[in-house]
Amino acid sequence: MIKAELLDKMTTWRRALHAHPETAFEEVSTARLVASVLRDYGFEVTEGVGRTGVVGTLRRGSGPALGLRADMDALPMAEHNAFEHRSQNTGKMHACGHDGHTAMLLGAAASLSRDTDWQGTVHVIFQPAEEVAGGGRVMVEDGLFERFPCDAVFGLHNWPGLPLGHFALNRGPMMASFDTFEILVDGKGSHAAMPEEGIDALVCASYIVIALQTIVSRRVSPKEASVVSVTQIHGGEAWNVLPDRAVIRGTVRCFAAEVQERIRALLEEIGTLTAQAHGAKASLTYHYGYPATVNTPAEADIALDAARATVGEAAVTLGCKPSMASEDFAFMAQARPGAYVWMGVDGPTPSAPLHNPHYDFNDEALATGAAYWVNVVKTFGAARLEQAAPAS
Repeated sequence: MIKAELLDKMTTWRRALHAHPETAFEEVSTARLVASVLRDYGFEVTEGVGRTGVVGTLRRGSGPALGLRADMDALPMAEHNAFEHRSQNTGKMHACGHDGHTAMLLGAAASLSRDTDWQGTVHVIFQPAEEVAGGGRVMVEDGLFERFPCDAVFGLHNWPGLPLGHFALNRGPMMASFDTFEILVDGKGSHAAMPEEGIDALVCASYIVIALQTIVSRRVSPKEASVVSVTQIHGGEAWNVLPDRAVIRGTVRCFAAEVQERIRALLEEIGTLTAQAHGAKASLTYHYGYPATVNTPAEADIALDAARATVGEAAVTLGCKPSMASEDFAFMAQARPGAYVWMGVDGPTPSAPLHNPHYDFNDEALATGAAYWVNVVKTFGAARLEQAAPAS
């Protein structure tokens, strides 16, 4: 149970963060606030983990160690809200609720510091740069789990479309991988009035784009969810010139590594062979971005029990549809067993979508999120004690 006094503090923290958003690896004042609050509640604090990340550690006797992660960064976009705590930083906005995530984990840390009904070590992980820049990967590469050993790690995201006071999770995939690709098509430039003297890179690129639509519809099993989206085509500058080069860019999303590799191979195959059919050449550059976020079964069960302890069994959905969006908690979940859940924020008036200029985190969800984190700690500790108990 989160006390009213602590809820007031969480609301204050959350709105202060919303009013002063900072984007990837610029979370200096955000990290300063986080570190100050953690120290006030007796945590050992380490700053500068993964550049601007903060880790707070609290030990309560012997027992398992676990990590609880919240992301801190905002998005590079203008806010269109008019309330008092709207963004004061031009062109930056907390449009994904990371201000709420940070406030909830701070609230949980405060509550745990006053609670003697748990044993073990808790590392509260405040991560920078979740939005595209991969701060989760940077923290892991900076020795996060070597410096702060964790038996498991847990993450949470607010979820518009899910009612306030509800949770959803899976034993398995929650969020898709996120990769990007670029296909360079090299033809032969010519006067637009004399196309027979050239090799039209734009026509070739157009055929490649159409052919790429067959990857998901005909070359990957319908049992394997995936998305291939072309998001950019560039080529040419003049009205009367056929350019010698065109560029195709896009994204790939899926849940399984074998599907990811098959799609990569098909991008290269289709690009190369389609270009050859037009007398052109094509080359693929493929960038592996975020891996899929996949819950390990045992940790998903911990999250399930903690969510049920927080809001009741009827308000928890096990077996939700995974999202084709991506999340860099995946890097932590690759390094350690883990679970990631969605928490509802929709009240009588539905929340604006994530990444929308009218979005604002619902403060009514703060107590629920903080209580969930406290229950994760207690549920995880109880499960480990049960595993360690000798058989009767």
